[in-house]
Amino acid sequence: MITKPKGTIDVTGNDSLLWDYVNSVVATMMSAYNYEYIRTPIFEASELFHRSVGSSSDIVKKETYDFQDKGERHITLRPEGTAGVVRSYIENKLYAEPDVKKYFYNGTMYRYERPQKGRLREFTQFGVEVLGSNDPIIDAEVISLQYRILEALHIENLQININSLGDSESRENYREALVSYLKPHLDKVCPDCQERFKTNPLRILDCKVDKDSEVIKNAPKTVDYLNKESKERFETVLKYLRFLDIDYEVNPNIVRGLDYYDHTVFEIVSLDNEETKANVLGGGGRYNKLIKELDGPESYGIGFACGIDRIIDVLKDIDLYKDVKKEIECYVMYVSEEEKLYALDIVQNLRLNGIVTETNNLNKSLKGQFKEADRLSAKYLIILNNEDLKKGLVNVKDNRTKEEEKVDIAELTEYIIGNL
Repeated sequence: MITKPKGTIDVTGNDSLLWDYVNSVVATMMSAYNYEYIRTPIFEASELFHRSVGSSSDIVKKETYDFQDKGERHITLRPEGTAGVVRSYIENKLYAEPDVKKYFYNGTMYRYERPQKGRLREFTQFGVEVLGSNDPIIDAEVISLQYRILEALHIENLQININSLGDSESRENYREALVSYLKPHLDKVCPDCQERFKTNPLRILDCKVDKDSEVIKNAPKTVDYLNKESKERFETVLKYLRFLDIDYEVNPNIVRGLDYYDHTVFEIVSLDNEETKANVLGGGGRYNKLIKELDGPESYGIGFACGIDRIIDVLKDIDLYKDVKKEIECYVMYVSEEEKLYALDIVQNLRLNGIVTETNNLNKSLKGQFKEADRLSAKYLIILNNEDLKKGLVNVKDNRTKEEEKVDIAELTEYIIGNL
């Protein structure tokens, strides 16, 4: 038997209802915030991720799916969404347009990780990228949008963990302090962190192995090394978040795992569940140098990504199935072949008018159809019989009140719409 690859999932049944629910809420919120949908390729030139995410990052060194295509080009399945959006922004010269570009995406990403709950090899993220503005109000908008989407999904008790890496000067000052601090403690960190010390010591703060060690807990804090301009900028972002009634906690250990971040970085967690705390629902940050580093103009960017797989796990924990259960509005019942032809026409007409409708597709008896309609929680039963049809009528039963009424076929759609 052929089975799905390790680290992937099938989305079926009740899970598919939750996925539809999440996607619909995301799309609605993005529209309200005036974010434009963008779709970029699932695979890109490997160089894109080496230059943006960082060739020394765990993602590039250990987790990317790299291959050589038939044209001997080096290709990588996208491990994250930002790099592709920025590449599109540059390649299509979208920066030439005067307005700030606000994009959202929703698609699959690929990382070769050890599969576990909340960490798949093929996973789905929705996210946003705002390009062209350095105003702290955009930082607050992006963070609040992420927060409000999760809130709209009925995930409660959310908290933003936020930090600032500052500008280039601040980051370099902090890097020097961190290196001096870590050097005598290298024997107390994991082998990966010993390697990170040589390439990008800030990544040690993001280590999943050493996150609870005293070495990490006592490390210098980024906020203590911000220059005046960076500190004022960060305080302005926090002021805007308070004004928007967003719960946050300044966490100096938030650095995120990608090389391109500067200034604001953040993650979002649900405080209701210990397991959820360990598995961040989403996060992001500002990347004011990435566009230029990818051969674009001097410009600014900020974004976030949320893992839909992780969100679905949380929705299961809070038993949201009952709230997103799909209900059938009409079930059309028939027995004879002549009635079946009428049913075919009625079902199509109702569906084309936006009414969720189902009918007998397995040649069930009338009793069996009643059972199926109840299983589907149909609100209205449209029961056909030859005698009524000859008079141009159908029998409509309200499956909630159990009341029945004869309705003219020509007026059936309007009748259903008026009573739903």
